[in-house]
Amino acid sequence: MAAKYKDVLFGLYNDETILMKAIKTAKAKHLDIMDVYTPFPVHGLDPLLGLEESRLHIVGFIFGLLGTLTALCGISFIFGGSLLFEGDWPTIFGGKPYWSLPAFIPITFELTVLFCGIGMTVVFYLICGMGFGVDNPVLHDRITDDKFCIAFQTNDMDDSGVDELKGFFNETGAEEVHTKQI
Repeated sequence: MAAKYKDVLFGLYNDETILMKAIKTAKAKHLDIMDVYTPFPVHGLDPLLGLEESRLHIVGFIFGLLGTLTALCGISFIFGGSLLFEGDWPTIFGGKPYWSLPAFIPITFELTVLFCGIGMTVVFYLICGMGFGVDNPVLHDRITDDKFCIAFQTNDMDDSGVDELKGFFNETGAEEVHTKQI
């Protein structure tokens, strides 16, 4: 089975305000934007593109809760035991309680943050298709450096449609226009 490639026409911009105006123009002309690439987060870009808010914070809460439960259950078992076990290291001297929640707070906090951080990172990489052995194509080397990019997929377009997109880039102030197959 042959790999399906995308023909991409993209324009590079020097400034995010010009990029935002170009996106508004593309939306007004009902052009189907494949993706927008920026070297840093641009505020107001997500609503302009119609992107939904990320649900990664829900995953963070779930992993944080798992870390909290792991810490509390582990420390409770180690110091206080359970109904079935006496515990590994019970504190039975000095009048200290078997289960002292204030003493467990630092370890519980650390495991909550650890589980949350690692879990969110793994889920983010899985959702975005990044990871070991994945070769993600790069449209242009300067996109991650100092250029802003609007990309259009041109597989199903005829020459007049591609010429219309090139005219769009010239009209909106793109510094460079390129085509690439990814």
